[in-house]
Amino acid sequence: MSDVDLLRAHVGGQRHAFAEILRRHNDHLWQTALRTSYTREDAADSLQDALLSAHRTAGSFRAEAEVRSWLHAIVVNACLDRIRRNKTRRAVSLSPETIPEPADERDEFAELEISLVVDRALFALPPDQRTALVAIDLEGYSVADAAVMLGVPEGTIKSRCARARQRLQEHLEFLRDPGNRK
Repeated sequence: MSDVDLLRAHVGGQRHAFAEILRRHNDHLWQTALRTSYTREDAADSLQDALLSAHRTAGSFRAEAEVRSWLHAIVVNACLDRIRRNKTRRAVSLSPETIPEPADERDEFAELEISLVVDRALFALPPDQRTALVAIDLEGYSVADAAVMLGVPEGTIKSRCARARQRLQEHLEFLRDPGNRK
């Protein structure tokens, strides 16, 4: 069954239809939440909020976009809502962030370190610029699709991405020195 058929089946009362949609798209939605949120805890909470919202409002899906895009937009909006809420009441994580150990004997420390530096620079961006950049450059959405998902004009997506890339370049300029990439 297609995603649209599964969503219609869910609206019609079929018990496991929504679970199948989640099985198909869970990894993508989790990665989207992680890239949009500041902490893993916020990502998990936002994803849960988004999935509950999608479950409840599935009947309003108009099939103007793919189900995956619809879910993606709901997750991004839930993450942005949580970021806004956190600005008014700051939450402190009680569990320390853990860095995974390399799975094989290759020296992946340098790759991990670069990844952390890039992530830090990415999360230094304002949320609207970061979500636009993630949608376009990391998720591979077109400007038009990203504009629909984020509910802004295409020109806004382009300018947010341009500003975000400029800021990232400023934050990551030191990586151009070959001595910093060894």
